[in-house]
Amino acid sequence: MAKVDIIMATYNGEKYLAEQIESILSQTYMDFRLLISDDKSSDNTRSIIENYAQKDSRIYYFYQEKNMGVIKNFEFLLQKVESPWFMFCDQDDIWKKEKIEKSIEKIKETNAELVYTDLEIVDSDLHIIEPSYWRFKGLYHKIKQYNHFESLYLNNFITGCTMLCKKEIITKALPLPHSSKYVLHDYWIALIASQEGKIAYLEEPLIQYRQHKNNHIGSKRKSDKISNFDEMRNLFIEVKKQHFSVFIQQEEKFKEEKIRILNRQSLQYFEHLEKKQYLNVKNWKLFFKLYQYETWNYKMENFIILNIPIVARILFNIKKKVSLLSF
Repeated sequence: MAKVDIIMATYNGEKYLAEQIESILSQTYMDFRLLISDDKSSDNTRSIIENYAQKDSRIYYFYQEKNMGVIKNFEFLLQKVESPWFMFCDQDDIWKKEKIEKSIEKIKETNAELVYTDLEIVDSDLHIIEPSYWRFKGLYHKIKQYNHFESLYLNNFITGCTMLCKKEIITKALPLPHSSKYVLHDYWIALIASQEGKIAYLEEPLIQYRQHKNNHIGSKRKSDKISNFDEMRNLFIEVKKQHFSVFIQQEEKFKEEKIRILNRQSLQYFEHLEKKQYLNVKNWKLFFKLYQYETWNYKMENFIILNIPIVARILFNIKKKVSLLSF
């Protein structure tokens, strides 16, 4: 039995898929299986997979008869894992040669449930945009200082394609949540793993994280494109409402009663905020409990947007006008 199962969900990935598979087959650590499930692609993805599978017996592939979507496709693959460890894999990135080897060394050294790494952000032609995803997204401080279940609880900072995780986590995490596009498979696995024990990280970027127009998940935030304050605030609230709704739906996955209570309190808080268009004076203590592991700037920005929108709206419009005048 191979020591690592790499699971890759594909869909219309013909443009970059061969490069990604090549980067996996070129790893310094070779004791793995690459499990690929294609979600009924309409391009040449299937023929690319078959071509590589004929050449390398470590590749196993499956074809879905109807399009399931990325979360259900990864759930299907998780149920095929047999090796002691597994890794998520996107169809359009590049793995650096020592990604598996260094991840295994770290998980053995720390006896963690899960290990993850930094990423190098590149464009479609693999030119470096940012050398560190963590620094670019403002995650470095949080990862270095906290890196535990409580700090993951509100916001994810672990990118799925960088993870190496123990197989035992799968049975504790399944079934994956399907009801929200804001609680994805990789975040859910990371959250469950962090609840079960230690999570460890490597500061080294071991993936070239390719950004292009067809990315399912990229390095940019949806809110960056919003030019209307109320639309932005409503998005912030909706994301957290769905976040805690999922947690409540999956209540049995949370070991501690205090977390299950917090899930319900948090959902009620964000539902209440939805009705407050000018000022909210309730449950500020809960807000600061939820955001305690975020940076000061992020915390205060969200506090004003969510609880004092009458002030945030004015500041937002001033910033917008200044931005327009600068052109």
